[in-house]
Amino acid sequence: MNSEEKTSASEKEMNEICEMGMADTDSGIQVLTVIGQIEGHFLAPEQNKTTKYEHLLPILVSMEESKETKGVLILLNTMGGDVEAGLAIAELVASMNTPTVSLVLGGGHSIGVPLACAARRSFIVPTATMTIHPVRATGTIIGVPQSLRTLEEMQQRICNFIVKNSRIPLNRLQQLMTQVGNMVTDVGTILGGEQAVEEGLIDGVGGLNEALAALKEMIEKEEHKEYNNKHE
Repeated sequence: MNSEEKTSASEKEMNEICEMGMADTDSGIQVLTVIGQIEGHFLAPEQNKTTKYEHLLPILVSMEESKETKGVLILLNTMGGDVEAGLAIAELVASMNTPTVSLVLGGGHSIGVPLACAARRSFIVPTATMTIHPVRATGTIIGVPQSLRTLEEMQQRICNFIVKNSRIPLNRLQQLMTQVGNMVTDVGTILGGEQAVEEGLIDGVGGLNEALAALKEMIEKEEHKEYNNKHE
C-alpha cells in the first residue's frame, strides 16, 4: 500500500469513527459505539448526542457478512431513547453468529439494558450504572384502554428479551422496574456496576481488558471449531 492509499484508508477510518462511531482493529475486531440518545423514527434535538438506528442496522449486517470481522465489541454509554429502535438493534445483535461482547461505560439507561444483554458476553465498569424503569410515552396519548395495553405489551416484550438474554428472573426484573423511592420523581431502579452483576443483568464487572480477553477467547473457539469442521 503506497502513501496515498494509506492516507485514504486513514481518512476513511477517521470518517467512520466520527460519523458512525465504529472502528476496526488489526486483529479483526470491530468496535461499535452506542452513545447518547438512540434516535428512532423522529429526529432528536440538534444539541443531543445520538446513535441513529438506521446507521447501526446496516453496519451490523455488514459486520455479520464480512469475512474480515472476527468479533464485535460494543461500547455502551446511552441515556436510552426510542424503544422500538433500541429493541430492533438489540434483536439484531442477539441473532448474530459473529462473537459479540458489550461493555457498559457510564450509563445503560432504559433501552440500553437490553442492548447490553444482547451480546454473548456483557461487562460493566464499576462506576457505570444501569437504569431500569417502565416504558414511558411522550406526546399526545389517547385516553383509552388500548393505549395502556399497547405500552404494557411493549414493556412485556422488552422484559422477555432481557430475561432471555441474561440471568435475571422475570419477577425480579418487574420488581426493580416498578420500585419507588430509588429514583427522584420517578419509578424504577438505578443499579451500580456490581449490583447489575449481582442481579444477573450483566455477566461480569470489568473494563476494556476483560472485554477484549473474553471476545478473543470466543474468536479462538470459533476458529478452532471451523478448523475441525473443515478437517473432519
